[in-house]
Amino acid sequence: MIEAVDTLLVDVPTIRPHKLSVATMNAQALVLVRIRCSDGIEGWGEATTIGGLNYGEESPESIKVNIDTYIAPLIIGMNANEIAKVMNQLRKTIQGNRFAKCAIETALLDAKGKRLGIPVSELLGGRLRDELPVAWTLASGDTKKDIAEAEKMIELRRHNIFKLKIGLRSVGADVEHVLAIKRALGADISVRVDVNQAWSELQAIRGIAALEAGGIDLIEQPVKAIHKDSMARLTNKFSVAIMADESLHGPVDALELANKFAADVFAIKINQSGGLFPALQAANIAELSGIDLYGGTMLEGAVGTAASAHVFSTFRDLAYGTELFGPLLLTEEILIEPLVYKDFSLQVPKGPGLGIKLDIQKINHLKRRSN
Repeated sequence: MIEAVDTLLVDVPTIRPHKLSVATMNAQALVLVRIRCSDGIEGWGEATTIGGLNYGEESPESIKVNIDTYIAPLIIGMNANEIAKVMNQLRKTIQGNRFAKCAIETALLDAKGKRLGIPVSELLGGRLRDELPVAWTLASGDTKKDIAEAEKMIELRRHNIFKLKIGLRSVGADVEHVLAIKRALGADISVRVDVNQAWSELQAIRGIAALEAGGIDLIEQPVKAIHKDSMARLTNKFSVAIMADESLHGPVDALELANKFAADVFAIKINQSGGLFPALQAANIAELSGIDLYGGTMLEGAVGTAASAHVFSTFRDLAYGTELFGPLLLTEEILIEPLVYKDFSLQVPKGPGLGIKLDIQKINHLKRRSN
């Protein structure tokens, strides 16, 4: 039985400013959810988002309030083993709140995995891989700094796939910045860009043509999420892969995008999808539609990253790798034993549940005092 639901806001500085077209991050507010069960088992989930309300309609503060006020009272007393029934009740009763629902589903799966002594990936159908390629995002905005950072990551054998956040500057300036980095890193290193919805369709046509000619591998969400027809026109116009991200909020969006031929690649995110099972549904739609997959991130900390890794490990197709570098962007470690990044990949945890152990003392030190 579910006895208690605790929601913690944990503020962690980033190792450097992380510049997106919608916000510049100097810290990340992790939203951690703990579900305590009557058998003494605890499950953890995470509902972290980006940049307050700059990115989406849920903020760390609203997630906490809505879980504490509406979601926790609804599910306390329900059978923690009956995850489908709990989530069905939530989805019938609570509108929206995809991130909050994802955290609850993650925590329930973590608890059930611990109870059964198996990893979460086995509750999702079974993993097909034990390690996931991980891209690193270059987001300082300074060309020389970004080149030096990328070269260091390659030398450390931590990342050999790089994504650049663009869209704050003019199309020409952004293209020049990206192509300078691509030339410096060479043909063997994958370079992608994330426009974060910053371009109009006409700007996207100019920008994508130049980036494609310069050897860039993938263009993420060049136009606003609501402009799915623009995404379709761009996807059909260019041979470089166009990836849907902000326009993909779970299975319903996945089906619409697939029917419109509006993306070559789907960025699957468990929080954006509203949970681990909806993320799997979106991935299944992609696979049935011949659309490639990429394991996305909301720059979650270790809990959300581990949960995402379990989901992505079950994908038959993961052509464009993942972006599960969130914990590496933070200055503080919240796990007793950190997630393992080596040989350009993240090792998917193998222990029961999420396969991680949280450092409660560190979390209590970092958590927001208003909690």
